[in-house]
Formats: sequence, structure tokens, C-alpha cells
Amino acid sequence: MTSPAHRAVEAVWRIESPKLIAGLTRIVRDVGLAEDLAQDALVAALEKWPQSGVPDNPGAWLMATAKHRAIDRLRRGQLIERKHEELARELEQLGGAVPDHDDAIDDPVGDDLLRLMFIACHPVLSTEARVAMTLRLLGGLTTDEIARAFLVTEPTIAQRIVRAKRTLSEAHVAFEVPRGPELEARLASVLEVVYLVFNEGYAATAGDDWMRPALCDDALRLGRVLATLMPHESEVNGLVALMEIQASRAGARVGPSGEPVLLLDQDRGRWDQLLIGRGLAALERAMQTGATLGPYALQASIAACHARARTAEETDWARIVALYDALAQLTPSPVIELNRAVAVSMAFGPAAGLEIIDGLVSEPSLVRYHLLPSVRGDLLAKLGRFEEAHREFLRAASLTRNARERDLLLGRASANARAAADSNNR
Repeated sequence: MTSPAHRAVEAVWRIESPKLIAGLTRIVRDVGLAEDLAQDALVAALEKWPQSGVPDNPGAWLMATAKHRAIDRLRRGQLIERKHEELARELEQLGGAVPDHDDAIDDPVGDDLLRLMFIACHPVLSTEARVAMTLRLLGGLTTDEIARAFLVTEPTIAQRIVRAKRTLSEAHVAFEVPRGPELEARLASVLEVVYLVFNEGYAATAGDDWMRPALCDDALRLGRVLATLMPHESEVNGLVALMEIQASRAGARVGPSGEPVLLLDQDRGRWDQLLIGRGLAALERAMQTGATLGPYALQASIAACHARARTAEETDWARIVALYDALAQLTPSPVIELNRAVAVSMAFGPAAGLEIIDGLVSEPSLVRYHLLPSVRGDLLAKLGRFEEAHREFLRAASLTRNARERDLLLGRASANARAAADSNNR
């Protein structure tokens, strides 16, 4: 059984590890070595804290211990290049404090965390590697936790992380926040990864659970940290606003038996008003810091329309259509057009939405996308074309990899089959 001291170590690690790895990466200029040193400090804490108790400043204890481990490694001759000799002298100067001194972690943590975010989400890495690195280094998750969250094997995640560290090392990625034109491109990568993590938690791609709230929480925490470090970036605030508002619905998105509850069917009294308030405040900051709204701020504005409506019937669908029009002009994509079709159907009737959907049926990127036949089935049902709707829902169910969603779609297929039978018998 895990002891209280071990549980305390795990809790401290989840909170402190991003700052610890970020600070060490600044010192040793190698994210792989920094994580190894941080792990060494964690092992030391697991060995000592059960006997000595958790120190008053556990983050400082871990940082000081990790620095001493770095000095030991250098002294053993594992790092012998000239730059590491210079580093050893720097660490000697920094390493004089005993492990629990308050000044043992006096580094510019905010700057270090920001730099680590840009390293973990560097475009030189694949999207899968960026997600794994971000959750590992900034989320404090173990490889097993990441593997379970994304329904892949632990060795797969471990290999992704190892390859990512090697790639970063071979590419000589600088431990810095890019400036000028490069910042916008690199920031887009950071935001993409954070939102990918959130979306996997909000609507799980596969498996038995409709949602994975822990991933939503991790992404929200990363987004909030990023917004604190980059408060004048409109799209950072926009992403935080979007995630806060979407997360506010979490309690209403899952039924008593774990089944999905769609937006228009949700009990809005169960929406988290605190998160909605935080989201609307972040959206206001996005509007104040950006001359024009970017993709995340526009999506947050759409989410805000839902959040402000006390009932589904009060939703301002015409405004949502206008926001989707702006989003489609800014970042055109078939998925955005699919979402716009839903808004059009709500504002101007199912026939208008179906006309847009039918123009997407041959879109290659949507051929295996289960939401296309799902939306089409919904619109056909509203138009009384139940047999066609039945077939579309069956197709959608065959394409999804999420068990809860498949059950929902099969249920809707059955309902439309019954409606078609009733209609034919009249």
C-alpha cells in the first residue's frame, strides 16, 4: 500500500516537476539530461522523505538535490567536454545551499517554463511526439499514464519520448523563446498541442469512456500557465477562454451510466458557472489584446454564445453562423465547414444545412470522419427522411472508435428505423 509520504512525493512531483525540469534545462542545456537529473531527485525524495518528512519547501529541496546530482555526474567524468567543464564551475557556484534552503530554487521559473513549452512543442518533432513530451515534461505524467490516456502501449510512448529527446539534441534546439516572425509559428505549435490534449480529454477518440477529465485538467493547467507567462498574446487568451467554457459543460456531458449527452440535450443548470466566468473573462482579454480575433478566440466566441444562452432555444444561432463564416475565411477546412453546416441548420433550417453537408460528402479528408454521416443523419431525420437517416447513423457508428459514442449512434439508428417503419405503416 502506498504510504502517506509516498503519496505526498507524487503530489509534489506532479506540481513541481515542470518547474524543476525547466530550471535544470536552462542550466544543463539538454532536456534529456535535465529530466534524468529531476528523476534522480525524485528517487532521493522517495528514499528520504518517508523518514525525514516532507520539507517546508519541497520544490527547493528537489532543485538543490538535482543540482548536486549534476555536480556529481560531472565530477565522475561522464561529461568531459569543455562546455561542461564550464558548466561544472557554474553549478559549483549554485550548489552550495543545503537541500531545503528557500533560495535553492531562485531561478526565473516563469521564463524557464515558457522556454520548456517551446522546446516540448518544437515543430521538428511529430505531433504525437510533441503531445507525449508536453505531458511528460509539463504535465508531470508518467509514460504509463500517457499511454493509458491515448490507448497505446507504454513502450510506444517511451519510444516516442526517447526519439523526441534524441531529435531535439541532434537538431541543437536552443533553450529560448523565439522572437519576431518565428514566435508566431512556434506559438501556434504550442497552442495546437495544448488543445489536442484538451480535445482528447473532452471527446475521447477511442475506448470505453466518452470523456477523460484528467486530460482536460492537464490542458487547462498548461493553458493557464501559458496565459500567465504570455498575457498579451490574444490567441493564448483565446485558447484558455475556449477550454474554460468547454470544460464548464463536463458535468452535463455524461449521463448516469456514462453515456454521452449532446449539447442541446444537456441540463444547463449543471454547467460550471465559475469556469464560464473565467472563460468569458479570458475572451475579453483576447479581444483587448488582439486587433482581430484569431481562430481560438473565434471558437471561444462561439462557445460563449452557448454559455450565455440560458436554454438551448435562446441560443443566438445567427451570430454563431457569422462567427463560423469568419473562422472559415481565416482558417478554411472541411471540419469547420461541417460545424458551420450545423449552425446554418439551426439558424435557417435543416434543408439549408443539408445542402452544405452534401457538398462535403466527397471530401477526401472526411471519408472516414464519423461526424459527417452523424450530422447528415441528424438533418435527414429532422426532414423526415428516416430510412436515409438510419443508414447514415449506422455508417457513423461503424467509423467511430469510441464505445460510448458507438452506442449512442446505434441507438439513433434504431430510433430512425422505427420511425421509418411507423411512417411506412401509415
